[in-house]
Amino acid sequence: MLDLFAGCGGLTDGFMQTGNFTDVAAVEWKKPQVLTLRHRLATKWNKLDANESVLHFDIQRENELFDGWEDDPDFGSNKGLDYYVSASKGIDVIIGGPPCQAYSIAGRVRDEHGMEDDYRNYLFEHYLSIVNRYKPDLFIFENVPGILSAAPHGLKVSEVIPEEFSKIGYVITDKLAQAVVNAADYNVPQNRKRVILLGINSAVFTNNQQELLNDFYSNILPSHKGDRTYTVKDAIGDLPSLEAYWDDEHHRVRKSHSKPECSYSWHEPRYSNIRDMETFRTLAEDIETGKREFDSKKIAELYEEKIGSKSPIHRYHVLDPDQPSTTIIAHLYKDGNRFIHYDSKQARTITPREAACLQSFDRDFEFIGSRGNAYEMIGNAVPPKLAKALAESVTEFLIKYKSDKYA
Repeated sequence: MLDLFAGCGGLTDGFMQTGNFTDVAAVEWKKPQVLTLRHRLATKWNKLDANESVLHFDIQRENELFDGWEDDPDFGSNKGLDYYVSASKGIDVIIGGPPCQAYSIAGRVRDEHGMEDDYRNYLFEHYLSIVNRYKPDLFIFENVPGILSAAPHGLKVSEVIPEEFSKIGYVITDKLAQAVVNAADYNVPQNRKRVILLGINSAVFTNNQQELLNDFYSNILPSHKGDRTYTVKDAIGDLPSLEAYWDDEHHRVRKSHSKPECSYSWHEPRYSNIRDMETFRTLAEDIETGKREFDSKKIAELYEEKIGSKSPIHRYHVLDPDQPSTTIIAHLYKDGNRFIHYDSKQARTITPREAACLQSFDRDFEFIGSRGNAYEMIGNAVPPKLAKALAESVTEFLIKYKSDKYA
């Protein structure tokens, strides 16, 4: 397999967990994510050439990406993708999807131009180019549901994607609605809807292509769902309790505490101010007591009371311990107030380790970089347990419909 826009490696990790795939190479341009994926592949999956085969590079510079580059001030030197693909004698599966922000409904609302000028809208072209170059039997393209309604320059992405894949010889489902899956159905303690596009090589799967794709979405993939729904408490309830660090915003006095003994990295709270901690405690107690009086209107009133101004969006949200988490987002690195721990005694937002657990990362998964880097890469990742279910489904599909090669 080849992983494009790999991030810190959520998709890769899930595929590796099945034992059915060899990671030939990955491409990612953000350095903390690259270092994290290299570390994971080397320490968990014993990949000896991880420092070279995880390419730190800009995917838009295609000629160098394929052929290699030397002494770049930002990206160093590398032999290029063609070297690794040739050494592996080809690629069976390409996984990954361009960054989702450009297709995000929320992002388009904030951008007065509807994100028409966002370069990330055009990273899809480079994904196409790489798939076309290496001609895998199939690909897994992951993105946000907003991609189905995005229309930069008036062109509906939902119409452009099938057409562009068709031009290079790949077919995706003609029922795009069935490609929307919820990670919570696949052992992930989080409601996280994503579009999962399986693309099949029409030169390999020559007959009944839509029937094959329908079988994947209607039968194969659902057969790998979990046997129950996992909750926030399932994911983080056994982690050590933390006494929040606080910052008295009026006197600028900061109080810190010794870290609890914990074998997991990144399980430490960020600083909060007293005002916010009081709000966290109030909202968590509302859930703990079963009153649940703070609906969206009352939370807005509380915000206005505490801050002195109105907000058009809900600024605070406590994670319900008995339900899957709300969608973990990369914005968590800037603002954690929509991810408040359910324990009122702790009165804090979630730690990077807790966010990782809610994304279904193994607890031995190490994130390299700053706290902000960790939050961002966790929020942008594909949950590994969803990735594992996808990998198992892809394996089943290949064995069922191309058994001469994969059985």
